[in-house]
Amino acid sequence: MVNTKRPPPRAPVATLPDCTLATLKRSASLPGERKAAMLDALVVLTDPGEASVWKRLPEPLRWRDLHERSARSALDWRSTNLSNRRQTQALLGYVKPKASSFERLSFAGRLVREIAKRRPSHIGLLVSESLKDAALWYEALLSAVWTESFALPEFRSDPPAPWRLQSVEIYAATALPIDRIAASARAGNLVRALTALPPNLLDARAYRRLLGALARRHALRLRWYSEAHLKRLGAGAFLAVTRGNAARHAGIAHLRWEGGRRPRSARGRAPDVALVGKGILFDTGGVNLKPHRSMLDMHTDMAGSAVALACLVALAELKAGLNADAWLAISENNMGPTAYRPQELVRASNGVTIQVIHTDAEGRMVLADTLALAARTGPRLTIDFATLTGACVHALTERYSGVFTNRAELAESLVAAGRASGERVWNFPMDEDFDSDLDSKVADIVQCAVEGRGDHILAARFLQRFIGDLPWVHVDLSSATRRGGLGHVGTEITGFGVRWTLELLLAQKLYTHVYASSPT
Repeated sequence: MVNTKRPPPRAPVATLPDCTLATLKRSASLPGERKAAMLDALVVLTDPGEASVWKRLPEPLRWRDLHERSARSALDWRSTNLSNRRQTQALLGYVKPKASSFERLSFAGRLVREIAKRRPSHIGLLVSESLKDAALWYEALLSAVWTESFALPEFRSDPPAPWRLQSVEIYAATALPIDRIAASARAGNLVRALTALPPNLLDARAYRRLLGALARRHALRLRWYSEAHLKRLGAGAFLAVTRGNAARHAGIAHLRWEGGRRPRSARGRAPDVALVGKGILFDTGGVNLKPHRSMLDMHTDMAGSAVALACLVALAELKAGLNADAWLAISENNMGPTAYRPQELVRASNGVTIQVIHTDAEGRMVLADTLALAARTGPRLTIDFATLTGACVHALTERYSGVFTNRAELAESLVAAGRASGERVWNFPMDEDFDSDLDSKVADIVQCAVEGRGDHILAARFLQRFIGDLPWVHVDLSSATRRGGLGHVGTEITGFGVRWTLELLLAQKLYTHVYASSPT
């Protein structure tokens, strides 16, 4: 007898997302009627006062009528359809002179979400050559297209068909850093996909498996510090948080990209940059349990680790000429009979003793030991990323993220990188007198203050105890999620941090400036 019984559906598992981007085509000539008829959408950007660009486009009278339909204003658009068989959507947008990077990205995101409603397969992008910042507008459009066309993980039994964008054609003679734009888009999509995974799928064991696959794909070295290994290293701050977990799968991942060719005599094998990320895969708050609304989306509390990881992957894809590490603190923060409690005293791997005040301040605990381990390698620059405090959200909303540094001379570069990348940051004070709020009568330092005032600043002062005097930047990712999206990203999970970091490392090469100005 033939068995017609269907096998039960497989349980969903965490897999690496497909971050393949739609094929990019370049043409130095404007599209004619034949080429336009092969497009599902054609986006044209120009100045509100320009009256010539459409004269060279297919069906110029239709574009002229579109342009003259109503009064024109910057950062606005209007659309129509061309008369070919494909009914190509024609979208005419008006730029803002001297627009900021954030304004460019935001406008590009709105335009792309408009054409995305039709799920086009082939689109064209044209920026008027009369614009002095045409290359920057192309960068914004490409970033928006490659971000919007990426589908976040979907687990419905009958999911809707995803948007499958096949090709993007740009009509630009201007030189563009296509490789960097593409690597940044893929890295941002990787951050969003990992952060969106449900906590029962992306647990510590699954995360470690995905890290192994990424390391093999991108020629990264991977070392996993298990709880047993961390116990031998005396990482009591990290292990205090992991005690409440049901399984002993937590750990610290160390990945390395070796792209630099610096001789061994120049500070040995010390990395140019260490990227450290908080990877709390779900945060209940521990014994100090979070209320329902605060706990609901705590699977996104690992966004910092995803940013550090994705930036390292982008550096590897670009074959960047620097040596870079990623250190990921991977655990959950659970409550239960073995969970750590307020007023416990723990010792971190660098010998600093900590008086626990609040178990929901677990991020600074796992980062303490992770930063201390990273510091042992003597990096020129360390940057840590963490969804660390609600205080930073209250201070900035989710539009900006907070940055802190133990090198005052870096502050201007950090903010400038935010302006250039469109991922805006605000530099907070790090004066020593804040430490008086972290004084302990029984330990070297308290984990946090009893009152929540200025907690984002106190958290940064706490973390500095574990990096020593090495150049260091702390990023409190208040922009990791935002309802309605942010900039060119239309999803609540934003992937914030990738563009900013790549600007610092690849454009500003901040680690070389730090090294030159730091004592050896």
